[in-house]
Amino acid sequence: MGGLLEPSLNPTTEPAESSLRPILIGIVIVGVILGAIALILRSEQKKPAEPSPYAADLKFSELKASAAQNFAGATVSYLDGTVTNSGNQTIIHALVQVTFKDDMGQTAQREELPIHVLRTGGPYDEAVDLNVSPLLPGQSKPFRLTFESISAQWNHAYPDLKVTQVATK
Repeated sequence: MGGLLEPSLNPTTEPAESSLRPILIGIVIVGVILGAIALILRSEQKKPAEPSPYAADLKFSELKASAAQNFAGATVSYLDGTVTNSGNQTIIHALVQVTFKDDMGQTAQREELPIHVLRTGGPYDEAVDLNVSPLLPGQSKPFRLTFESISAQWNHAYPDLKVTQVATK
């Protein structure tokens, strides 16, 4: 006679299913998904875009750097100069890659910005995109590039400017 405290002589236990199988299946599924994502991201890497053939017709001169504090107290840096269209088409948009170097000549910061020309006629000069004030063939205009921050490693020499995209009409 078996009591509550005495073990039963004929235990009727069912074999417990191993919990290892679902864990292994889950690991395999996650591995397959991560592998597929890695292949997709790897194949979608963009090749560097070729610069526009018209980019060689944009010339920069008379560069000067300046800085000012904005209303929030942060320092904003400017690179002003003159841009000249030496080609035979009107430029309505252009992007320039600006590369700041460190003391070793290595890249400290790289940014790509649209070229904004300065439009005078009011109480202050206004930097506007080239689609508002296009650059005609043979024409030169003052331009301004604005930087919210520049790397502390910058060697304070003028940055390299490379035109990466040009739209003409």
